[in-house]
Amino acid sequence: MRRNLLFGLIALTAVLVLASWPDGLIAQGKVVKIGLSLPLTGADADGADAILKGAQMAMNEINTKGGVAGYKLEAQVFDSATPAAGQYDPAQAATNYKKFVADSLTLAAVGPVMSGEGKAISPILSEADMATITPSSTNPDITDPKFQSQYRPKGKAVYFRTVTTDAYQGPNMANYLFHQQKMKSVYVLDDGGAFGVGIADSFQKRAGELGVKVLGRDRLDPKEADYKTILTKIKGLNPDALYYGGVMQAAAKLAPQGYEVMPRVIKAGSDGVYDLSWPKQSGKEAVEGWFCSQASPELVTSPKVEAWVTKFKKEMKRDPTNYAITSYNAVYVIADAIERTAPKKPLTRANLRDAIQETKLSSIQGPIAFDANGDILTKTVSIYQWRDGEIKYVAVAPEK
Repeated sequence: MRRNLLFGLIALTAVLVLASWPDGLIAQGKVVKIGLSLPLTGADADGADAILKGAQMAMNEINTKGGVAGYKLEAQVFDSATPAAGQYDPAQAATNYKKFVADSLTLAAVGPVMSGEGKAISPILSEADMATITPSSTNPDITDPKFQSQYRPKGKAVYFRTVTTDAYQGPNMANYLFHQQKMKSVYVLDDGGAFGVGIADSFQKRAGELGVKVLGRDRLDPKEADYKTILTKIKGLNPDALYYGGVMQAAAKLAPQGYEVMPRVIKAGSDGVYDLSWPKQSGKEAVEGWFCSQASPELVTSPKVEAWVTKFKKEMKRDPTNYAITSYNAVYVIADAIERTAPKKPLTRANLRDAIQETKLSSIQGPIAFDANGDILTKTVSIYQWRDGEIKYVAVAPEK
């Protein structure tokens, strides 16, 4: 009896010690949940689906091999789009991340897809000492130290990226259009979202620095059906190019109307229009010739990723995107952090965040490491063009 009593006291003491750790949280039951809040319905659903399946493939691989440091990975998936928004909804993303924080087994997240969501969730993550790794969100403000009090009030980086930011994506597209397409004048549009406004700003600033004449700037309401009045006005200014900063809800209508009103003008956007469903949404002819960018290296046509692409198509029953690969790698960043943390420290959100900060991982997209703010150290931006209903890789965007 006395031996049993002693054993019970030891067990009780252990429980109290665990409960007293700074986070008050610890992975239990040998399961670590990874939160995924993505716009799985609405205008951006196809791109989000590719990102979800990239993460799922990584988790399947890791769990098939027995997990990581004795832990199985489990996806906790929520839709961040709402019928009212018709696309991603920052308020819904915030609600989803509060659910992640309320679940003590959810120690990190992959996402969000959109920068507007990122601005809504980052303070929640900071308060919880919980890291997320976005495979696609590129607005630089979220990780900029100038906005630390707004997006990470507790100080430490919590918003990590496996893609670079619009501080490079927008300017480098301007460089490409100026040097390779001989753009001398441009009209700029955005969709009013955090991402769309930010990348249009960065593109417009760089275009001006290059001496390109910026003929004007307008904002499209993504819920409006008719942009022809704006497009007709732009046509009258006779620009060499039209640049659109935004995502699919407005792009789906802009492409066919732009094709009708001003078919010969150079048209370009960002990763917001790198969406494999765009020809279905807008028509193959309407998207023909559009340029777009990605805030990552070109991966899906790389010979070194051929086996990965074949496996993805077989297991996930769809074509991959580059951001499916950056999502896949985001899961491996978390797994690597678990492997380094679990043998030495309690597996808490804070300890996992600290380990993610110290990442030095070799991956199928190249080396992954982060600066003190959470941004990936590599800054590659890739240029694409829509041709005959398919998106084709063109080149690495020039940095100057």
